[in-house]
Amino acid sequence: MTMTWEELGWERVAAGVGRCRLPGWDCTVGLVVGAGAALVIDAGSTLAEGALLRAQAEELAGGRVTHLALTHPHFDHVLGAAAFAGAEVFGAVGIDSVPAGELREDAVRQGVDEAAATEAADTLVRPRHFVSGEWTLDLGEGRQVLLANVGPAHSAHDLVVLVPGAEAGEPETVFCGDLVEESGDPQAGPDAVPSRWPATLDRLLDLGGEDARYVPGHGAVVDAAFVRAQRDALAERFGVSP
Repeated sequence: MTMTWEELGWERVAAGVGRCRLPGWDCTVGLVVGAGAALVIDAGSTLAEGALLRAQAEELAGGRVTHLALTHPHFDHVLGAAAFAGAEVFGAVGIDSVPAGELREDAVRQGVDEAAATEAADTLVRPRHFVSGEWTLDLGEGRQVLLANVGPAHSAHDLVVLVPGAEAGEPETVFCGDLVEESGDPQAGPDAVPSRWPATLDRLLDLGGEDARYVPGHGAVVDAAFVRAQRDALAERFGVSP
């Protein structure tokens, strides 16, 4: 018997669209189910985590994961990618420039088991498809998903995923990666471009609109007002003029 989203610990955001919050860093992984196709958004921090995510996603989709989108090149979002062998992998242009060893070192610093981090880095799968502007994925029977390269901001290579509602009147869902965080303040590491971050969130709001559900990289699903408030806070924090 097929298990439900809730039984597997996933949250349904819209028809055929959901996410789970991983332990450790409260990192979000998304799933969009099409007709004979399924898109996973981000891959977790180890091969074991990625394998579990793939198994759950395929249980929910009733078939194999065909596409994987990586929102940005940080260890907790990409090191599980090798578990998605055979999927078409997408990322922002330049995401492959981040050395696997750098991802491994960051993972170990943050508490990932050294052997698991080494295994994931040694087998890391890089995207085959690089998004420079916008890219529309057709997942079958009218289910289309937009990938948009909106960075640099939180990282040098930020990608967001826009999922239109599948039913009449259903709002869009926007998977934001770590451009938006709800369970803590947005993190700005050495690869962040703070001067661009507020404008990137303006573009995110333009893409999703006022009624969209915004899924942050960490934390609970938020609305446009939350994203706008975070945009204003980042502008003040980094001294960026409106």
